[in-house]
Amino acid sequence: MRLFSLAIVASTASADCTRAFLKTAAADYLAAQISGRPSTFTIHAASNFTYFENNNALSPNSTNSTLTYPLKVDYNYSVYDTVRCATFTEMVAARDPHPFIIHTRIEYGQGDGQAQLLEAIVTDRGDWLFNATTALQYITAEPWPPVAEEKQETREYLQKIGDLYFDRFGNKSVVIPWGLPCYRVEGGLYANGTMNNATGICEQALPSTIIVPYRRYVVDEEAGVVDVFVGFPGLDRTQGKDPMPDGHLIRVEDHKIKFMHTASACVVPGCGEFDPDDPFKDT
Repeated sequence: MRLFSLAIVASTASADCTRAFLKTAAADYLAAQISGRPSTFTIHAASNFTYFENNNALSPNSTNSTLTYPLKVDYNYSVYDTVRCATFTEMVAARDPHPFIIHTRIEYGQGDGQAQLLEAIVTDRGDWLFNATTALQYITAEPWPPVAEEKQETREYLQKIGDLYFDRFGNKSVVIPWGLPCYRVEGGLYANGTMNNATGICEQALPSTIIVPYRRYVVDEEAGVVDVFVGFPGLDRTQGKDPMPDGHLIRVEDHKIKFMHTASACVVPGCGEFDPDDPFKDT
């Protein structure tokens, strides 16, 4: 029940949390990962700071921590939630000797600016449809400019979009408001949907019997983004229905999903489903 415990740790709000502060905090985290020096970030951590990688609690300074590995980051993108006092950062390291795709959400304390919780989904060879090279190609071709104030969605609507997406996995009748260009970057796979011209909705091939729990959010109205961390049951076929670490970064424009990036970690390389050296062979 690690995921349940982790969800309880997450805080919900901070009254004194500015966008400028969160930008600086996210930059410090990125600098720590690029340098492989956790102290660049942890110097600002609370005494009760908790660090998770793929739902495993670690010391950020341990040899098992990815934060101690100096990573050549080809692409990064961060969003800022001033209500939860949280950040989300996506990193793609395709040209590093050890390629990674990492999704990280960090929560800060109310008023004191100290990091309380960091949870990272760290994916590499053998994780769900992992390919950092193709992910970098697709992601860097997408425009993600700030959303003009008059076109910004509410926090509630952005979070609802994330919930509708995951609700659809357990109920085929749920309609996800998804527009063009009608694809998602799933790990490193360009996963096309089918555009229904009658409804103007992009329809994706998704399961309909999976209840997806442990949802944690970062919402940024200026970016038009909701990021959702979940536990995805059955993702690793070797682990039965155990929920696996999974994150979805969702960009919303004109009330519909425009872009989506996923990062999903498995226990066994290939997730019991595909060749870790040729993950797209049968897709």
